[in-house]
Amino acid sequence: MASLTQQLLFQRGRPKTQSLGKIRSLDLSGLGLRSEDLDPNLLGRLKQLKELDLSNNLLETLPDNLGLSHLRILRCTNNQLGDVTALQQFLDLEELNLEGNPFLTVNDNLKISFLLPKLRKVNGKDSASTCSQVENLDRELTSRVTAYWEKLKATVNPEEEADFVRSVVRDVRYGPESLSEFTQWRVRMIAEKLVASGGAQIQEASIPKEPPQAAAASKLRARRVVSKRPDNVPPEPPSTKRVCFSLPAQTEGRSVDSDGDQADLHLEPLHFLQCHSRNNSPKDLETQLWACAYEPAREEGPSGATSQTVATCGGEAVCVIDCQTGIVLHKYKVPGEEFFSVAWTALTVVTQSGHKKRWNMLAAAGLRGMVRLLHVRAGFCCSVIRAHKKAIATLCFSPTHETHLFTASYDKRIILWDIGVPDSEYKFQASQLLILNCSSTPLRLCPVASCPDDFLLAGCEGGCCCWDIRLDKPQKQRVCEVNFVFSKDSEISGQRVDGLAFVNEDVVASKGSGQGTIYLWSWSQTWAGRGSQSVLPVVILARLQWSSTNLAYFSLSTCPDKNLVLCGDEEGSVWIYDVEHVLKQPPPPPTTLQAPTQILKWPQPVALGQPVTKTMINTVVASAAFSYLTALTDSNIVSIWRSC
Repeated sequence: MASLTQQLLFQRGRPKTQSLGKIRSLDLSGLGLRSEDLDPNLLGRLKQLKELDLSNNLLETLPDNLGLSHLRILRCTNNQLGDVTALQQFLDLEELNLEGNPFLTVNDNLKISFLLPKLRKVNGKDSASTCSQVENLDRELTSRVTAYWEKLKATVNPEEEADFVRSVVRDVRYGPESLSEFTQWRVRMIAEKLVASGGAQIQEASIPKEPPQAAAASKLRARRVVSKRPDNVPPEPPSTKRVCFSLPAQTEGRSVDSDGDQADLHLEPLHFLQCHSRNNSPKDLETQLWACAYEPAREEGPSGATSQTVATCGGEAVCVIDCQTGIVLHKYKVPGEEFFSVAWTALTVVTQSGHKKRWNMLAAAGLRGMVRLLHVRAGFCCSVIRAHKKAIATLCFSPTHETHLFTASYDKRIILWDIGVPDSEYKFQASQLLILNCSSTPLRLCPVASCPDDFLLAGCEGGCCCWDIRLDKPQKQRVCEVNFVFSKDSEISGQRVDGLAFVNEDVVASKGSGQGTIYLWSWSQTWAGRGSQSVLPVVILARLQWSSTNLAYFSLSTCPDKNLVLCGDEEGSVWIYDVEHVLKQPPPPPTTLQAPTQILKWPQPVALGQPVTKTMINTVVASAAFSYLTALTDSNIVSIWRSC
């Protein structure tokens, strides 16, 4: 480790000079420096320093009195920093890089945007969108703290000011649990300022605004209707820019149930985000978004409970979004990748001190055949599994084994992996458990709800298939056990199944393209009639009317807690089916199609002054309690609806 001396500063400083006061750029990277080595008395003599590189050292904190008032660029990559509040001393800082500090989280990113009003770039990215998020969040927190003060001001006196600050920090909550550190930090600041001013109106924080976008030179050009997932031509890579859309006044869905037995679910459009944009361009309305999944709830609760945080994927980016605020908590980007699928798991990790912690890990995969394991809260990729030589169409975790991950590829194989748990360096050592061979490309995976350790269903290009996945059997490579068919008509019995999900432990919802039908069928009744058959007709409980489009890859989902089936269409609508009556008293084999309970119409948000009219909803997923609904489009729009 080098000692920080005046001579070292002369050697590493630019321009070459014998006066510390004339050095404008200083490279102190790779010296093994610790926090105590940064002597404010020495560094404070660098009166004209504008650029400082402290990368690849052992810094845990930064002294808060370095005196570098003219600093514009600071690099602190690959250190051990755990707090960012000392950065507020650099009020004129314009560029900052903190990549490779594993203890910093999204809370610190938001603090940085608040503390450094002139910041333009963070970790090489434009900070404008984050500043906009902080501005909106701060406005809401200020409003809530002020309302709390108004409610309690009759009982607050100077002797109780400290009690007010403590109580408001405890009681005022907004945004996701993962941002609680930032919100409590900011609420305390707002409350202390309110008390100091005697309750005077608090001005909004001075946060840099996102620069206004130039008006569009021409109307949005019409988009070609093409095959939704081309096998050999990947779309151009998108960006991670976040843009909110303005909405028209009328956005209500309509019920199409003429019997009036089932009331409409009340949903309102909340956020329309453009966070996967190609080249950070707000004009990108072409990047296709493919899959989303709600994060498991962090608190102890019922199995399968989810938070209000959703992960979305499309183009070269994976985004993690808080549904309540619309804040993009994290973006993970791989140039040249095209992400097709995401899946969450909650791992039990033992720390070096022997304590057990629960980590929510996100797996993402796509065109390159690699699975990337993302520790979202810490904001970095832990490991990459080279799973397949061809693109991965979809993946899912076992509901009973938190480390078991299924990957389905265009190489016509499904592989069951044990990803293990991360070591002290956050790395995983994955191992193969099973290889399941398919006769066509697998598109959707679904462990059988009543026996998830025994059988796996897959919707494939050639139909619906089932494998025995019991690990106590010796064969590590297996072929399909059964092909399920939905009609005696040979022309449609082996068609693509691109939607597959369990509604409860027995009832399966599945759909194909070109049929205009979603089937509800019984796993137990179907399996009971198997015998030695390798081709098995399903026992259909109901046929649900859906769009008659010939386009493929509209993925359906279910919300078992609410007995709902959900699916988007080529017009931007969301079809919602309440199937409780089918689950309670299964009807005889139906002869007619049952209409959806409700259809949410596309509300035509406005982007760059032009309405975004028709769009395809590739997938739609609701949180477990149906508090939020997220729909992904082929036009680079993440649509979030809220249940009222």
